[in-house]
Amino acid sequence: MKYLYNKTVIGAILVSLLGFWSCGDDFLYEENTTAYTTQYFETEEGLTALATSLYGNIRWHFGYEWAYGITLYGTDEFTNGADLTSEPWNTYDNRLNSSNATTETGAANKNCPPVDGLWNQMYFGISSANLVIANGEKITNEDIRNKCMGEAYFLRGYNYYRLFAQYGGVVLQTEPVSGVVRYFERASEEETMAQIISDFENAYKFLPTDNWRGFGTWTKYAAAHFWAKALLFRASERNSAWNSGYKDGDLTKCISLADEVIAARPLASDYWDLYARWTGVDNPNEGLPEILMSAQHNADSSTKGRFGNRTHSYFSPQFNTFSGGWVSRGAHIGGQDFQRCRPTEYNYSTYDNVNDARLWKSFKTVYGVNNIRDNDLNQSFGESAVELGDQGIVFIMNKKSDSRFDGEPYGKFGRPTAGNTFINPETGKWVPNAFPLYLEGEYVLPNYNSNGDATKSNVFCGLNKTQDGTRTAEGGDGYRDVTMARTGETYLIKAEALVKQNKFAEAISTINQLRARAQWKAGEDREFYVDAAIAFPLSNSLYSPSTNFSKNGKTDNYVNWFANSHPGYNDGALKDAAGNVYLNRNSYYLSTGIEKTTDPSSLQISSFTNLPEEDEAILAQLGVSGDYDRMLNFIFNERTRELNGEWNRWEELSRAGLLVKRARTFNAQAAPNIQEKHVLRPVPQTFIDGLTQDDGSPLTEEQKAAFQNPGW
Repeated sequence: MKYLYNKTVIGAILVSLLGFWSCGDDFLYEENTTAYTTQYFETEEGLTALATSLYGNIRWHFGYEWAYGITLYGTDEFTNGADLTSEPWNTYDNRLNSSNATTETGAANKNCPPVDGLWNQMYFGISSANLVIANGEKITNEDIRNKCMGEAYFLRGYNYYRLFAQYGGVVLQTEPVSGVVRYFERASEEETMAQIISDFENAYKFLPTDNWRGFGTWTKYAAAHFWAKALLFRASERNSAWNSGYKDGDLTKCISLADEVIAARPLASDYWDLYARWTGVDNPNEGLPEILMSAQHNADSSTKGRFGNRTHSYFSPQFNTFSGGWVSRGAHIGGQDFQRCRPTEYNYSTYDNVNDARLWKSFKTVYGVNNIRDNDLNQSFGESAVELGDQGIVFIMNKKSDSRFDGEPYGKFGRPTAGNTFINPETGKWVPNAFPLYLEGEYVLPNYNSNGDATKSNVFCGLNKTQDGTRTAEGGDGYRDVTMARTGETYLIKAEALVKQNKFAEAISTINQLRARAQWKAGEDREFYVDAAIAFPLSNSLYSPSTNFSKNGKTDNYVNWFANSHPGYNDGALKDAAGNVYLNRNSYYLSTGIEKTTDPSSLQISSFTNLPEEDEAILAQLGVSGDYDRMLNFIFNERTRELNGEWNRWEELSRAGLLVKRARTFNAQAAPNIQEKHVLRPVPQTFIDGLTQDDGSPLTEEQKAAFQNPGW
């Protein structure tokens, strides 16, 4: 059946007003405008400008709460903290339906991610890409024409990939819309996947091998990565009803493309070069060969466009509140404590806390005191009293079998207002807030909340991957790029394809190559810590020792203290022998209990029949048996360790048929409501309600139901 849908296309196209051949930061400039007509986009000038503007469409993914709501919530890795802005996406309750949740229908506030957000934005980008593809021959310079065509095919393929991952088969529009009324019909899953794969193949054909636009922009290798990813998707469990005729060829081609990317775009030498050693806007680490695609951002407000980078807000615990103000919130310490994305017990438990450096390079386990809130309480600890710069919050990332703290021989854990008396045996100092993962073999971290509800705890150890020390205000946007694809994932794509071919030993060999980077290197200080807060003093010459910084008439004692006491930096690495608020120490030895060492570690796996202890425990919880299911779930455990919080977990679990089981097992907030229907999102009601019959009359309720995904 064909339907009509009213849609005005040119009314919202983003268009670059700067020269197309500029390859610097200028290409980020964009304007939301209605000043251009379809005729303009059929000229060489208009087409090249439109191709430039395509990059603006991907910024949407990281502009607001949907960044995590539709990609991380409701999975095995993350649940909600005490802030409930996006709660329906995590709990799968009846507020998550085909209509956008509002405060009137039970949303906590007006910022709950809309169900139609992804749908609308992806088609917005697709319509722009279609104009370039349809008129590309009007660009006379062959080199520029090919690059523009490659970018248009890439964005269209990427946007349809995201739509397919969330909704299944969708409306395929591959020609520019003519007029304001258009017939639409929903394509099958098979047809939609074929279009995605074709677009990525065309992008691969046209795009150059170099980042000609700048860091993280689309190249042949970005296209190869997503082409491989799409082939793996078609060969995956969610499509098992129809993919048998494609599967063998898709997996073989997937592995070949992955090998090409791996050979051309090697891994960064150190895991935290990807995220933690971010020293400021457009720093060299944003151009690491491993980074295949990123959403571009910088500090120039004129290039911001409609969507900035809000991701710095979402992973930090509510440290100012639960710490009682001993660690105060501010523009440059610990990020905004929005406490949206609380890691699950599963998330922490995937790591070998002794040998896997990724744990310690991904999580912020120690915060420094920047405010003595209760000096009488502090002085009651005598020689163990803390000073500015001492440890104010410590997360002890111990294992379930760890009995060193049972009976609390070093004092009571918790918050200062809850009677915490913990003395760190390493420093001899009281730590106002000290939280282990496990006591007496029980997972206790959520119990230290300050809001009275462990199911919505504001106390958790948060990821550091989105920190941004260049922000000049506590709120607002960050300035760093957001990595959307990297070679670390390419290894995992290849490994999963090998598993699907029952080549388990080869899959382990591939994963071992990735895990080699995660091992501690000889001579490495395992207790050293750094995150992108280092960009603050490196990027802000305003804060010099002679500066008395004030804002709104109030002196910022923290900034003044920091500027006068911080000893400096070396190659972007924090050197802080005294231990100040930007502490360069983690809780490694306190958490593991091992003797200090600078020996290398090993994460190499000898056989697919003998997986790491952490994985065996997870597989036992899942009740998984058989080589294939064990290895598939192992790959997803490794995805957590390598890609934790990197904006694709929900889609990957849905693709592999693992979403429901793993969410039920590891996400207590999702478990009561998640059903098989949740492997697809509901098609937005706003779209369905806009469809009409051929004669312009509304669809019947039965016709609307036929357009909707099953169960919705």
